[in-house]
Amino acid sequence: MSNLYLLPISVFLLFNFTFIGTYIAAVLQGHVVPTVPYISDAATYSPESCVFGQFINIGCVLLGITIYVRYRQIQELSFRHSDVRQALGRCSGIGFWIGIGSCLGISIVGNFQETNVRIVHYVGAFLSFGLGTVYFWIQSYISYYIQPYMGTMQKANLRMALSVVCTVFFMIVAVTGVISHILFRGTDPRKWYPSDGGWEYHVASSISEWIVATAFCFYVLTFTDEFRTMQLDHPPLILLEIDSSRTYEPVINDAPVAVIS
Repeated sequence: MSNLYLLPISVFLLFNFTFIGTYIAAVLQGHVVPTVPYISDAATYSPESCVFGQFINIGCVLLGITIYVRYRQIQELSFRHSDVRQALGRCSGIGFWIGIGSCLGISIVGNFQETNVRIVHYVGAFLSFGLGTVYFWIQSYISYYIQPYMGTMQKANLRMALSVVCTVFFMIVAVTGVISHILFRGTDPRKWYPSDGGWEYHVASSISEWIVATAFCFYVLTFTDEFRTMQLDHPPLILLEIDSSRTYEPVINDAPVAVIS
């Protein structure tokens, strides 16, 4: 598989298409007001929730593969260069499992809507944004130590900046989101108006969520150039030996068939 660089691009395009498409569909259906709703609010009601969940599941699979390929890439560098191995230790392996946990959280958010299973939805949001931010910090740390074998210092600085953005706005999402729901006096949070209370905090929280999600997508996109430098072969397949004591009849009888003229 030589087109590994397409993985980050596919993740970037799929998630952005899903977020923006769900928002447009939810506004056209009248399920949310167009003033920057939460991504989860736009994906609460059908048919948007069905399409959102389906595409999010596909995106989580591609993202999980991307995280695995990145792990194998760093592992290979560690095998070849002792200084990288000594500097990173088990950092890449820990980052791999944290990244997979973030994928699980994204899948939970997409399949457990806030209006149906609120607690599970919030747990998924914490896993996706929280663990995802931790994963990005780990990858930023790794990016500085794989110099000059792979990547550039500019790319490492970019990842560090995106990690800072994710951290700051994730904290804003959490704090302003709680405050806005405490001050909310309306009937439907999906249709939040200024007269419902907590409007400023709600707007700050929802905008911050969109910024974090966008930063996530761009962070994954930064792996594109580094994925061009490697090729992944198909995993080996070992066929187990068949018990010689058992007898089998052929499915198709190869005996000649008589032709009647």
